[in-house]
Amino acid sequence: MGDKAHTHTGAAGRATAADHPTSVRNVVLVGHSGSGKTTLVEALALTAGAVNRAGRVEDGGCVSDYDDMEHRQHRSVQLSLVPVEWDGIKINLLDTPGYADFVGELRAGLRAADAALFVVSASDGVDGATRMVWEECAAVGMPRAIVITHLEAARANFEEMTRICAEAFGGDDPDAVLPLYLPLHGPPAPDGHAPVTGLVGLLSRKLFDYASGERVASEPGEAELPQLDEARSLLIEGIISESEDETLMERYLGGEQVDVKTLVEDLERAVARGVFFPVLAAAPAADGARQGLGTVELLELITRGFPTPLERTAPRVTTPEGAGRELRMCDPEESLVAEVVKTSSDPYVGRISMVRVFSGTLRADQTVHVSGHGMTDRGHEDHDVDERIGALSTPFGKQQRPVSHVIAGDLACVAKLTRAETGDTLSAKDDPLLMAPWEMPDPLLPLAIEAHSKPDEDKLSQGLARLVAEDPTMRLEHNQDTHQVVLWCLGEAHADVALERLRSRYGVQVDVVPHRVSLRETFGGRAAGRGRHVKQSGGHGQYAICEIEVEPLPGGSGIEFVDKVVGGAVPRQFIPSVEKGVRAQAAKGVAAGHPLIDVRVTLLDGKAHSVDSSDAAFQTAGALALREAAAEARIHLLEPVAEVSVLVGDDYVGAVMSDLSGRRGKVLGTEQTSGGRTLIRAEVPEIEIGRYAVDLRSLSHGTARFDRRYARHEPMPAQVADRLREEVRVAS
Repeated sequence: MGDKAHTHTGAAGRATAADHPTSVRNVVLVGHSGSGKTTLVEALALTAGAVNRAGRVEDGGCVSDYDDMEHRQHRSVQLSLVPVEWDGIKINLLDTPGYADFVGELRAGLRAADAALFVVSASDGVDGATRMVWEECAAVGMPRAIVITHLEAARANFEEMTRICAEAFGGDDPDAVLPLYLPLHGPPAPDGHAPVTGLVGLLSRKLFDYASGERVASEPGEAELPQLDEARSLLIEGIISESEDETLMERYLGGEQVDVKTLVEDLERAVARGVFFPVLAAAPAADGARQGLGTVELLELITRGFPTPLERTAPRVTTPEGAGRELRMCDPEESLVAEVVKTSSDPYVGRISMVRVFSGTLRADQTVHVSGHGMTDRGHEDHDVDERIGALSTPFGKQQRPVSHVIAGDLACVAKLTRAETGDTLSAKDDPLLMAPWEMPDPLLPLAIEAHSKPDEDKLSQGLARLVAEDPTMRLEHNQDTHQVVLWCLGEAHADVALERLRSRYGVQVDVVPHRVSLRETFGGRAAGRGRHVKQSGGHGQYAICEIEVEPLPGGSGIEFVDKVVGGAVPRQFIPSVEKGVRAQAAKGVAAGHPLIDVRVTLLDGKAHSVDSSDAAFQTAGALALREAAAEARIHLLEPVAEVSVLVGDDYVGAVMSDLSGRRGKVLGTEQTSGGRTLIRAEVPEIEIGRYAVDLRSLSHGTARFDRRYARHEPMPAQVADRLREEVRVAS
């Protein structure tokens, strides 16, 4: 790689449609926020001739961060697709947000891609979250390469960053992470920093100078040769150690000179197999320049070293009923299987679905089957419907460039699919199929909202439904206990984007209110109550009297009703009425308005009237009796307790366990896992972990994750209950 003359076939303003899976490369860019992913995408688009100047299309907009919200927040918040062409190959560049709150967009990009570029800033290094994504890619064997950016920073050091990347990403084989090029430095600036002006190819032994704004090849000078030869030897040994030719290492160690062509072919195979991870350098083009540093080398690596869609192991396919189905995946002539990897809304076009075609060919005006299964826990109903494909297009910034069809292995956008949601499968109408949705992180930060006004209330339901359909990392909850509408998000930035989209896209203004957990009440001891409902106002009156005894039960018992009436004091037909009244009052609460649980209510005695007694009268009497018993007893508040599992790096175990204890948590145990991490299991009151998603990220520098599930309700400490009652009193 690196000694070939290149021409680009992309052109600004032209839509590209691949004609065969071998002419497609799907590449996702991964890295922490601020590492330079979006800038790199724009630099690659400029070098490939897809834009007229750095990052701009004809209307002057950016090709990646084109959304107004991204401009306001100065960061990527959504997955962007930027297609370019290079040497007759269509490259779908998938730019992902680097901020942890938008990991759902990252997961969608990983699903759509066949290889990953990990973008690492020379000034910031490798963070823990990026390491975790690398491990995810390693687990599925996704080919990867590393791009070091921000080489213009004052203390940037390419060699040192390469060493750090080898330690972070190399695992047991750091020699699998090696540079293909070394940076060439120009004259030192007044601050002593020597800018990078070119690259030296280790295999080709060629120098590529970008100082003029164009890539100019030449021979390296005597000063570069010693450093070049040392790094070249390490690279050759690294390539040969991963070669499929087991005799190559013996021949090399025996003194045989391995020709460059063989080395390049072995390198390309090792990269495509995901066993060798080259390190490259890149920088955007200077004003007026046509090519950014290292962009040609990157495009060359993508087209020659990264795998085609044919080499990817496709996700499992079944019928909507769950029966397995065998297909020749990535065959344009096979039955259609495509997946919606992203859903967005355009104020003029409406809903736009970005799809990855795994099998068959998707055509405009075709009727397809839309299947959505397996996301009911996120508020998405299972659905199977037929829809007609409208316009097919290739996105480029704010533009949508029409195409007539999309073959297996390629990506494109479909307009106006009314029922399709992120994660849904598109298949042939007469051969419906389903792909299992990819794993998504659980949203664990609750955002309780209310409509700001009556007009907003009328639009809120539809706006929230569209929001959740677009983003499967959000979950919508209508809490029946607290009567709150809760939007569960991944973090504060995720919540801010949700509120902004509700306002700007769907015209819904909402107010954020304190989130309430589902508390319960129970009796602290035995108590008796008498319910008397006697009224005479002409005609039929109301007459019902009942006497009950209430006693607490163990947790999880619910409400138990026992009839011990003797002698017919309460006629048999009215005993269910008393129980109905008791249960209705228990659901409303007896002290602070929270449902009453874990008690036994025993009906002991009562009185009835032959004319004036009725079902309604005894329901009222039963409710009054329960309220009177509650007035004479100690009522305990019960709070929900969650089982929490925290996976955290060993360096942060002490801090996390101390924090959990400060939240009234009980640590149940720890378990050592792979990768220098520890799994901490604990039980924590839910009222204490409302913001744990945010706090844990801060505590662990973004390297920990947790999950939670409801365990039980248990008595709240008296001082906490008193504080809560006081807060409610003040608020009311």
